[in-house]
Amino acid sequence: MSKAAAPEGTARPSAADKVADRAPEIAAEAKAPARKAKKIDADGFAEGDHVVYPTHGVGKVDRIAIEEIAGHRLELIHITFEENRMTLRVPVAKAKSAGLRKLATRKMFDEALAVLKGRARVKRTMWSRRAQEYEAKINSGDPLAIAEVVRDLHRNAGQPDQSFSERQIYEAAMDRLASELGALDKIDKAAAAAKLAAYLKTLT
Repeated sequence: MSKAAAPEGTARPSAADKVADRAPEIAAEAKAPARKAKKIDADGFAEGDHVVYPTHGVGKVDRIAIEEIAGHRLELIHITFEENRMTLRVPVAKAKSAGLRKLATRKMFDEALAVLKGRARVKRTMWSRRAQEYEAKINSGDPLAIAEVVRDLHRNAGQPDQSFSERQIYEAAMDRLASELGALDKIDKAAAAAKLAAYLKTLT
């Protein structure tokens, strides 16, 4: 069966006409921004990920880029700490030795919560010595060690009040745990702190 002829007085659209008809569509496609690939370094740190730096706590990988510093080309991980309005640049080659790590897994954080259930282990040494040990645990970035600080300095109702310095260290440890829990559960730090406080109340 033969194809029907085009109506008299009209012409079949040429290839050029078809392209011209799609011109607006093609222009829109050209203007559409290309999707940016998520940069990942050799150790698995990726742009947009939350990470933990021992002495600063939870931050976010803003970008991973090669930069020239003092004549040397280094691949650097840019980590932003919104609360402190600070950006830290860590060379990829030294990330692990500096203690940079990914967020704790749910299993590891559950182990930290289990530490809080234990009995306080307070050494009979001068407070200044114990304070140094507690601060070292907080700055280790290890959630289990930080949980030990919270456990040892947590005061139940009816027990003597904490000294000012004890309270400061206790709050610093709680702040670190809340920051990591918040990033892990995708909630803000205030909500995570309330969640931890509620959990501690169940242990009294």
